[in-house]
Amino acid sequence: MSAWLEVWGTAGASMVPLDGDRITLGSADSNDLAVPTDRRLSRLHAVFERYPAGWSVRDLGSRNGTFVNGQRVWHERVLADGDEIRAGGSRFVLRSGRVPKAQATEAGAPAPELTNRERDVLVQLCRPLLAGAMFTEPASSREIAAALVVTEAAVKQHLLRLYDKFGIVVDGEKRRVRLANEAMARNAITRADLS
Repeated sequence: MSAWLEVWGTAGASMVPLDGDRITLGSADSNDLAVPTDRRLSRLHAVFERYPAGWSVRDLGSRNGTFVNGQRVWHERVLADGDEIRAGGSRFVLRSGRVPKAQATEAGAPAPELTNRERDVLVQLCRPLLAGAMFTEPASSREIAAALVVTEAAVKQHLLRLYDKFGIVVDGEKRRVRLANEAMARNAITRADLS
């Protein structure tokens, strides 16, 4: 199936076919989809990529961000027919001609109820992940205790309760890694909490 973008400007919408496997978007003329009049669009702002199952969009470290249906894109985001993409001051709507299948993706488990202190411990545990380096280890009990100005024993007690709440049963140091991953995956902690 072919796909295209509705590009919305002051004169209305125009259609741009998505012919390649990768379409770059930005204000520079060298982009596949160049919008030089949009001063809030970075020179190389985002990229659309085709996969066998459909299209995705990824922000390329732009200054003003890329948004899909009003939510900022921090990682690659799979697109569906009718999704609205905003980049800089520009607006695009994906038209893929695909009919979505009735089969829905199963949702993950929700985050458990947390006390304020358990939330503080999780934020400190996950804070090193914001650095963005590959294979970053979560904070140690000692680092969490120093950041929260509490004893290491208190942190360990909170961690034990958090392991139980998130259903993490493995032993050893891998528990902290599993807990950090579960906390982020289940939206108990978001990137905004770590800033």
